[in-house]
Amino acid sequence: MNEPAADWTAAILRPPTIEWRGDHAALIDQTLLPGELVILEVRTVEEMAEAIGSLRIRGAPAIGVAAAYGAVLGVQESTAGEPDALRAKIEQTIARLRATRPTAVNLSWALDRMAGVLDRQAGAPPEQVKQDLLEEALKIHGEDAQLCLRIGRHGDELIPDEARILTHCNAGRLATGGIGTALGVIYTAHHGGKRVCVYADETRPLLQGARLTAWELTRAGIPVTLLCDNAAGRLMTEGKVDLALVGADRIAANGDVANKIGTYQVAVLCHRHEIPFYVAAPFSTLDLTLEDGDGIPIEERGAGEIVEISGRCLAPPGIDVFSPAFDVTPAGLITAIVTDRGVCRPPYRESLSQLADSG
Repeated sequence: MNEPAADWTAAILRPPTIEWRGDHAALIDQTLLPGELVILEVRTVEEMAEAIGSLRIRGAPAIGVAAAYGAVLGVQESTAGEPDALRAKIEQTIARLRATRPTAVNLSWALDRMAGVLDRQAGAPPEQVKQDLLEEALKIHGEDAQLCLRIGRHGDELIPDEARILTHCNAGRLATGGIGTALGVIYTAHHGGKRVCVYADETRPLLQGARLTAWELTRAGIPVTLLCDNAAGRLMTEGKVDLALVGADRIAANGDVANKIGTYQVAVLCHRHEIPFYVAAPFSTLDLTLEDGDGIPIEERGAGEIVEISGRCLAPPGIDVFSPAFDVTPAGLITAIVTDRGVCRPPYRESLSQLADSG
């Protein structure tokens, strides 16, 4: 059952990261932040696939919502008058969207739900199928907003007053259909009166911490200090970090976590300095089909993201580049995993399995 939306979140969520506008989707073009706040109107499957692939919308939960709306756009494009022809079009659309980004499990999870509607409505009139797909996409979006609130409440229990929190990448409202996962915990703590401050890693190569996390927190009135990724260790040696809090794009059955490249280094530093390292993610991010993190596919990005910034070349022409978008943090480095169903602690194979059974 969905819970009522929290009124205090309205200012945080204005304008929406993504929304459905009658016959198309609209989303914040995150590649232009923080310099410009531009709302991108998305009317076709190809436009949505491009938006996901180019990171105009990013973050595992948000791209799951975007993919669901993309499936709706695909069926709207179809002029098929027969159920079998419409089904073929939708399957083609889902396959196209599924190929955009391989690491975030929420994308495939959302598309599996859309495919499930198709299976349940086999042989139904095309107009009925179209309406049911739209209702499922809206449901996925609404559920994500609600689970962000639950993650925030569960995670708030781990945040002491006056906590100094280190983040990496962006796991806020820009990455979800609600107030965020990791940042949702911070927003909840702040709303509850806790005096928290945040250190945001810039998160190379695309600077999601500098461009997105700092933008979000500044707008919300939460104190935030930006630092280079390679300054986190120094910050810890000075005793200025009480905990680290990050999101996740996929969690294996044993608790290994895939998140933005550089997360593993933060976890190692926290382990060295005996600082709690927390992961916040929706339960849908858990992939119980994977025994451990070795099975998580890691997306490789283009060289341009490493060798250029704003069109300016930073390296010799033709240089070889290693550009994974994600890394895997072993479960042994994670203090707790916060989900919408509750907080899991080691041993994760047992606690995550119990959480799965509770659903």
